[in-house]
Amino acid sequence: MITVEKERPVEVCDAPNSQENLEKGLSLLKYMIIGVLFGIVFVKAEIISWFRIQEMFRLQSFHMYGVIGSAIITGIISIQIIKRFGIKTISGEKVNIPNKEFRKGQIIGGFIFGLGWAITGACPGPLFAQIGSGFTVVFVTLLSAIAGTWVYGRFSHKMPN
Repeated sequence: MITVEKERPVEVCDAPNSQENLEKGLSLLKYMIIGVLFGIVFVKAEIISWFRIQEMFRLQSFHMYGVIGSAIITGIISIQIIKRFGIKTISGEKVNIPNKEFRKGQIIGGFIFGLGWAITGACPGPLFAQIGSGFTVVFVTLLSAIAGTWVYGRFSHKMPN
């Protein structure tokens, strides 16, 4: 007697961090190296300094505004180059940049983000550089950021978007 087993559907995960084999896991090392270099730049540029961040929020110094402004200009130029020249990813995939829709929740979220940034002196980018520099109290901010992300994910369908 011959029996035919039904094939179970195979779920494919498109997650960029999927580690199917050791080679892919080792290829993530380049991202860690870039992250460490990025953190060093943050430290040397004094972006992680609580005092610099306080100066920014008290409108006492242009330093942080200059850093943020140059990052915005660099981003705008980079996006325009990608769009105009049809630049593809390293693996040859087309880069798709969808149009963004403005929602009133962005104002509320921006206010909450800015308030947290002003109080703690940390935002998600410099957070890890601050911890790496020995400011261990920033672990509280990290845990708060993780908790806030979880709360938003859990209740986002009930929040104004």
